[in-house]
Amino acid sequence: MPAQHPGDMASQLKASLDNLEAVLAGAEMTLADVVNLHVYTTDVDTLLGHFGVLTARFEGTGERFASTLLGVAQLPAPQLLVMLEATAMD
Repeated sequence: MPAQHPGDMASQLKASLDNLEAVLAGAEMTLADVVNLHVYTTDVDTLLGHFGVLTARFEGTGERFASTLLGVAQLPAPQLLVMLEATAMD
């Protein structure tokens, strides 16, 4: 499956967060249950320019979690700019 929104970091970040929320909802969880979040990106500077997209989504959850931002040479699909990996606990 080709990456959605090629070249658009903000849209890929929003889509990644939508997917994360959908997976959490399937387990009857929310973003408030996230205890660890790894963010992988091929462009750290551009991601940091859109970091508000990520923080805004977690705003109001009342939870703090460990996080890591990792710059990588490439992701599984050539058009991907960002990928999230989360651990959640109920």
